[in-house]
Amino acid sequence: MLRPDEEERLVLDASAAEILIVEDDEVITGTLAYNLSRHGFGVKGAATGAEAMRIARKMRPDLILLDVMLPGESGIEVCERIRARDQDVVIVMVTAKDAEEDKVRGFEAGADDYVTKPFSMKELVARIHANLKRSETGQRGKILEAGDLQLDTKNFTARVEGEPLDLRLKEFELLAALASAPGELKSREELAKEVWGHAGVGSSRTIDVHIRRIRAALEEKSSYQYIHTARGLGYRFEAKPKDLARVGAGSPG
Repeated sequence: MLRPDEEERLVLDASAAEILIVEDDEVITGTLAYNLSRHGFGVKGAATGAEAMRIARKMRPDLILLDVMLPGESGIEVCERIRARDQDVVIVMVTAKDAEEDKVRGFEAGADDYVTKPFSMKELVARIHANLKRSETGQRGKILEAGDLQLDTKNFTARVEGEPLDLRLKEFELLAALASAPGELKSREELAKEVWGHAGVGSSRTIDVHIRRIRAALEEKSSYQYIHTARGLGYRFEAKPKDLARVGAGSPG
């Protein structure tokens, strides 16, 4: 249970946030809706993917809490459909305990974070706040430049030779975390804490999924290679012209 002062702070912080719960179990939906409402969130529920899409179009939620196991269309498929229409909404997947494959597939589909069952309301509310905070664009930031890449960490925009680079929020944050310390080796656990606020994704393949997507986006537009792998250790950011990076490397690293 949260202390009274913690509950009051959460209510004040969350007063404007709207959450869509996509869950086919009415008891779970009711419990989540009741508790999240107590913390100041506006809440609506959907039991199927089709209903979620319909409500999301009208509601324009700030965050979607999306269960992986849904009747008919899976939560992964729903995530892909939502992300195709809305690049900004925060999507938090709800997965079964130890279902790493679901987590990886969720991130590949465009999810921002996940929680595993069973979870406490304190953990869920903290995770929701962390994700909503990271999605805000009005915080202080700086410009990071290397090679032909420019990252604006205040407005969450990335450009290559002045042209916009299409990155999702977590992809941008991961790239910025690496670019903020050029040449420094960062483990998956360190990157998970910086970007997601917890190390849970660091032991899975989710970091690698995001790195692969970032590399693919950069490959299309940039004449540099930026993210280099230290096998078994993590990743390092360094701007290397592609021709030089290939010499003696044998692989993108």
